[in-house]
Amino acid sequence: MHVEDMIERAEAIRAERAGIKHEVRVCMAASCQSSGAAAVLDALSQHCSGAGTCQVKSVGCMGLCSAGPLVAVAETAEDAPEPVLYRDVKPADAADILASIGGQPVTRRHCPTDQPFFARQRKIVLANSGIIDPDSFSGYVAVGGYVALVQALTEMTPAEVLNEVTASGLRGRGGGGYPTGLKWSTVAKMPRGQKFVICNADEGDPGAFMDRAVLESDPHRILEGMAIAAYAIGADKGYVYVRAEYPLAVERIQTAIRKARRAGFLGHHIAETEFSFDIEIRLGAGAFVCGEETALMASIEGQRGQPRPRPPYPAQAGLWGYPTLINNVETFANIAPILREGGAWFASIGTDKSKGTKVFALAGTIRNTGLIEVPMGTTLRDIIEVIGGGIPGGKAFKAVQTGGPSGGCLPADKLDIPVDYDSLRDLGTIMGSGGMIVMDEDSSMVDVARYFMEFCMTESCGKCVPCRAGTLQMHELLDRIAKAQGTRRDLALLEDLCDVVQATSLCGLGQTAPNPVLSTLRYFRNEYEERLMAAEA
Repeated sequence: MHVEDMIERAEAIRAERAGIKHEVRVCMAASCQSSGAAAVLDALSQHCSGAGTCQVKSVGCMGLCSAGPLVAVAETAEDAPEPVLYRDVKPADAADILASIGGQPVTRRHCPTDQPFFARQRKIVLANSGIIDPDSFSGYVAVGGYVALVQALTEMTPAEVLNEVTASGLRGRGGGGYPTGLKWSTVAKMPRGQKFVICNADEGDPGAFMDRAVLESDPHRILEGMAIAAYAIGADKGYVYVRAEYPLAVERIQTAIRKARRAGFLGHHIAETEFSFDIEIRLGAGAFVCGEETALMASIEGQRGQPRPRPPYPAQAGLWGYPTLINNVETFANIAPILREGGAWFASIGTDKSKGTKVFALAGTIRNTGLIEVPMGTTLRDIIEVIGGGIPGGKAFKAVQTGGPSGGCLPADKLDIPVDYDSLRDLGTIMGSGGMIVMDEDSSMVDVARYFMEFCMTESCGKCVPCRAGTLQMHELLDRIAKAQGTRRDLALLEDLCDVVQATSLCGLGQTAPNPVLSTLRYFRNEYEERLMAAEA
């Protein structure tokens, strides 16, 4: 099998669908399903039955989750205009939407796609989301799926694949921002033998749903990225570690694995080469700490999900003691485009030290909640006020938390900073996996800090004393201050504990647990002072 074969296969699939002039795409990601998308899909399918030039199909996330169920009517011609998008669709709208095809949109449900939410994005990871049927293998092939894998296996050496990934400047999208090419090269240099590739899909940050949406919308993209990584480092076994609370994502990745095996893109002699690689799913029970790579590996091994000291790092001694490569969903989703377009193309996007695009989940008090993808270096103001539509109800913006429980809260005067790894770190927060929780003027930052400390306290595995006892004590201090019962000694002790827990905890959970406290003290200290003065009154 060669790249030309895959291109011909894609063209043949598209030719088979030449009679279909319009696609009616119904978002069947979890968010739209919860709003009644299944009934909308049924209604459209019933009204469209027998209409040979129109096809109704389910697709993945279209991004604007606050407006679901979403339906897009798209012409299939290569030079077709932008699809006509409809929001808040009800089953009763089905007949009108189908009748409007080729004419004027249904005004009451029309959602213009030239609005900033769509127009200001640049999609690489989400390029297929909302366009292809996630359960369709041929649908993925039709948009260039598995071309990069065949290209790697038949036209490139493992070293050449590593060079392209390194040249791209891609950094791990799970939050740490470690250079992906360097991590892959480290595992590749380990002696030949058993090696593993793991996709970390244990997304546990409150308000974050980036990985879930990608798995639900474009699962074959993850499998292709993992297979390319396995070829580059010399692995023959992979695992997708995903939390059981994501049943739709689990179902779709299981279907994708089964169909990829059947088509010869997983298993033995992939693409008729000597390379063999297979993938299994492991379900997590929802422990936040299992997002930490050593705890995740312990969970896969059947042990309690607890982190261990490093070194040795997973690249040296990981799963069952063998060299192991771990990247998150979004990292693997970038690999196929990088190989197809070249590392230099990817490196031309973003900032000097943060290349490419980043997927963010917008949540909280913001008008357009949902999933977006923008170039690295886009400012917080553009993300929140322009793409996100600002704060609803005429209220003022107060803060945004980036990075989930491990991140920090930034005030309004920081909105013009570019969003990249280094800029956020300098301000006392992190990018994390991409969650953004927006807060308005009514939010209490002391309460916010207490909430996230309670989360970290509850999710601590308890293995190390600084995290187990420190988060408990910090939560007690925050609770007293929040209830206007704290003292200035409590505040001083809280700051001391932040430093101790940050410096001495075993893993990233404890090391970053103080971040919401430290950032709110840094930017909203007056709110702590007000609670203390109320206690003294």
